[in-house]
Amino acid sequence: MSSFAQRIGGLDAGDHAPLYRQLQKALRDAIQKRVLAPDDALPAERDLAEELGVSRITVRKALDGLVGEGLLMRRQGAGTFVASRVEKSFSKLSSFTEDMISRGRVPHSAWLSRGEGQVTPEESLTLGLSPGAPVYRFNRIRYADGAPMALEYSTVPAFSMPGPDAVETSLYEALEKAGHRPARALQRLRAVLFTPEQAELLSVAAKDPGLLIERRGFLRDGRVVEVTQSYYRGDAYDFVAELTASPT
Repeated sequence: MSSFAQRIGGLDAGDHAPLYRQLQKALRDAIQKRVLAPDDALPAERDLAEELGVSRITVRKALDGLVGEGLLMRRQGAGTFVASRVEKSFSKLSSFTEDMISRGRVPHSAWLSRGEGQVTPEESLTLGLSPGAPVYRFNRIRYADGAPMALEYSTVPAFSMPGPDAVETSLYEALEKAGHRPARALQRLRAVLFTPEQAELLSVAAKDPGLLIERRGFLRDGRVVEVTQSYYRGDAYDFVAELTASPT
């Protein structure tokens, strides 16, 4: 077995899953465990197919899937690499914590504030709550591998979890434990320039470009369970969406 195949663990002869899925799992696990680090180059598809004893079609299908997930990236004329920038898919409803762990990065947060309050007039319209209804607010800096990546400001109705202390690392994990994880969401993306205060928190320069994602998360019964504004560093994030043509 070659050195690269040894690094990712090879393929399991006893696994009955399709070979391309086995290869995806091996590569995904290697990225999550930091065996493959950001910007590491993968062997050429032909070489990888020969090392693992599979077809080039199998290798191409496996890599295409991981490129779609944002774990790998292709550079024209250079090959396939482990993604260094974070690619966030608009088609997948996942938390920051889940996104970072899936990419082999270590997430953590620094709380700016966390507590209970009453819904504001603007929030009451967005959340569909009566004036004065209790809500929990979570404002924090999100980090990956010790580097600040985003500012996140979330508001959820009080019925969604036992209290603000229920959120330790992941808001979605706390909502899921309480049976109120969003089943769908509406998101809006726009470009922003960071204010001096935001720039200081994110260790960038004032007026550096950023990306603002405004999200409303809905339960299956249609109730709004989350309103979040996330300010992402423009030098660290790419947002991608898969588009399909309508039948003619």
